[in-house]
Order: sequence, then C-alpha cells, then structure tokens
Amino acid sequence: MSVQSTAAAQPATAQQPVTDQFEFDDAFQLKIAALSLRDSEFLRRSAMMLKPEFFVNEGLGQLVAVALDHFQKYNCAPDNASLIAQLKERITKRAIRRELTPLVIQAAKDVQLADLSNRQFVEEKLVDFARTFAMKTAILKAVDLLNKGKVEAIHPVIEEALAVGINEDGAGYDFFAHDRIQQRTVERIEKVSGVLPPQGISTGDPRLDGLLYHRGWGRKELYAFLGGPKSGKTTALIHFARIASWLGFNVLYATLEVGANIIADRFDASLTDTMMKELGVKANDVAQQIQKLAKESGQLRIHEYASGTLTGNQLRNLIQSYKRAARNPDGTIRPPITFDLIVVDYADIMAPNYRTSDPIENSKQVWVDLRAIAFEENAAVLTATQSNRDGSKQTVAKAEHVADDFNKVRIVDLMISINKTEEERQNGEARLYFAASRNQEAGFTIVIKQDLSRMKFIERILRVD
Repeated sequence: MSVQSTAAAQPATAQQPVTDQFEFDDAFQLKIAALSLRDSEFLRRSAMMLKPEFFVNEGLGQLVAVALDHFQKYNCAPDNASLIAQLKERITKRAIRRELTPLVIQAAKDVQLADLSNRQFVEEKLVDFARTFAMKTAILKAVDLLNKGKVEAIHPVIEEALAVGINEDGAGYDFFAHDRIQQRTVERIEKVSGVLPPQGISTGDPRLDGLLYHRGWGRKELYAFLGGPKSGKTTALIHFARIASWLGFNVLYATLEVGANIIADRFDASLTDTMMKELGVKANDVAQQIQKLAKESGQLRIHEYASGTLTGNQLRNLIQSYKRAARNPDGTIRPPITFDLIVVDYADIMAPNYRTSDPIENSKQVWVDLRAIAFEENAAVLTATQSNRDGSKQTVAKAEHVADDFNKVRIVDLMISINKTEEERQNGEARLYFAASRNQEAGFTIVIKQDLSRMKFIERILRVD
C-alpha cells in the first residue's frame, strides 16, 4: 500500500498524549534499528512509520533519529563513516544528552552485529504496530473534534490512520518545497567547502575520483569497463575491488570466468605488491602482509559460478544471505555483512532470470537487474562487457563498439573503455576512455601507467586528455 503521509507521524493533542512504545522484545527492536541504519530499502519503505521515541532503548532511538534525518536529506541509510560523524556532532552540540552517550555508543556497536534477514516479516510487524498507534492517536483526536462540534473533520482523521502502511513507491521529491531547496543549497555548499565528505567509494586515486560525479563510484549506480579479449577487464575489477576493501568498504566479488583461487592469487599480488610469478617463493611473506591488512580492511568475499549460470535473483539471494549471521568453516560466528561494492566479473556471461528466445532481451534483463540491485542495496556495482570485433581493432573503443546489445550503454551510469596499442602495452601504459555517461562529462581519456605483473591496473595517472 502506497502512502505519502501517515497518522503515525502526527503528534497527539496536549490534553490526551499518546506515548506508546514498541511492545516487541529487545532483540526485535534491535533488528528494526539495524535495518533502519543499514538497509536503505527498508528505510525507504518504512521511514514514515518510524519514530525514535517508539524504542524502549534510548540509545537505539537516538540512532534511528540519525537514520531518519539522513534519509530525509540524502534518500539513503547512513554509512558507518556518516553515522559516526553525525553522532559526534550531536554529542558535541548536546543534542544527545551526556548521560546517554555510553548507551548510544553501545547501541551503535550492537546494530552492526544484528541480523538483517527477514525484512518483510519485520515490515509486517512494524505496520501492525504503527497502524494501531495511528488509530489510538486518531481516536483521541476524533473525541476532541467531537467535543468541539467538528464532526465533519473526524472522517479524514480516521481515514489517514487506516492508510498507514509500507510505502511501496517511496516518498515523492517535492522539488519546489522550501525545505528541499534549502537541503540542496546546503549540500552543495558543504560539498564545495569540504564539510560534507564525498559519498562515493574511492577509486584509490584522487585525480580519478575528481573526474567521477560522486568523487568515486556512486552508490545506486552501475559501472562497466568495455574492452576486447585480454584487455584487462578482470584486472580492472580486481584493482578497484582491492582498493575499496583496503579502504574499509565491504566488497562482494562474483567471478563467472576465472576460478576463485586464481582471483585470490591476483588479489594477493595486488595487495602485497608481489609479482604473480613470485607468489610461491614469497608465500610466507605474502601471508604475513595479508594477515596484517585483514585487521584494517573491509570484508572481501569471493564467489565463483560457472559461466552462464548466475542470475540476478541468485545474486540477490547471495547478498541477502550475508545480512544474517552465519557460522564460518572454523566454527566462529560471522556477523551480518552489508556490501558497499558489488563486482560481477562479468555481466555478459550471467543468465537472465527468465530466459527467452531473444538474446538481446536476455542481455537487457541481466543489465537492468544489476542496476536494480545497485539501487536496492545502496551499493555501487562494477562489471565489464566485451567490445565487438570492430571495436577491438580501433585505437579507441567507443560506446558504439559494445558487443551484441546496445541496451548496455543505455542502462549503465558510466562506461569506460580500456585501450592500448602494442607499443603502449610494451611500455606498460593504457588509455581509459569515458565512452558513455549519464551524470557527467564523457569523451575524454585518462592515460595510465600499469604494472600487470603485480596486478596493478593503475600504478599512476600520467595525464588526462
């Protein structure tokens, strides 16, 4: 049921206050708070029913207040860095009482370990509570209106309470609303001044970040590398997955062409600056470096699939499985994981959810699904696609050189082609051409230095043409 406003958000009259709190147990309230802070889709559907004062634990209530404010401004749940920054600001400004600070800090730790599975069940229970709360509030208002002789005003109040439910369509964006204008203005000023940190997932190179609209890979967006056979598409995907994990982001890497063990070898080489051919003779040194990096890095999970078998729905199920705690092979408990970056190596050899006799329709299904997953998970999705035979012969592969299905170009938010002549290959150089873009300038080239023996897709940027 779609609803743009709810009675749950209306305050009770001063004469007859309604101060209901959740009747759920502590574990279920923690689950609601965790979903509010870590699942943008849950927040999009449920924000209009949530109120911080519903939570018995005031620490959880304070966290949900941050989540709701962040969603109102940025239309997504806060990431860890944003949450910490906003909590510090609220504590400094005494918006959070000093005596509540330890409770809030503990609650912030607890929500990171909470199980995020069964979102639909949680939504149903939340609807039941919010609708009951709204009806109680509406009845009290109706009595007050009746006493004042305003009988005609009672029906809309009751109707509004009955309309409480999951917001399937999301909150509409009122472009001309004063608060929206102010939000856009403040956000732009804060971005320019550096007060608001970049929301993108860094590429690891400030110059490249500066050329991307979100100052890195944007959440809710789909990116694709275009190139011919053996052009370095997988190396590019590994490079940016490695950087994101190293910076503390959680990364899911689904490989459909190369085995997980080989992908892991390439990550080892890239992370430790070791030549691929020397991984064996430097095995102990590599292991020590990786163990050290593991303490500071985000999660990096690799899954392998046979070519042509992974569907969008299977990928969704995999992502959902990580949102609940599970037992590791060594017997320890793995806490829930939400991914910031999802890498698919690569989309051309995925399978559609529903196969048709039309190859182009099958391809379109896959690419639309990947972009939908990026939006649903508030994550950036990176993948790759093959250039056609003509594109492989060109000095620069452009959007028209994408193989098989031009819908890919229409669907992605940014497509970057990987180009190199034989001379450039021998010199360890390549050119990244911004072939197609939805949100930013395209048609320019980044010349990069590479060290593919160590799986360094970008060692440094030489120039931007």
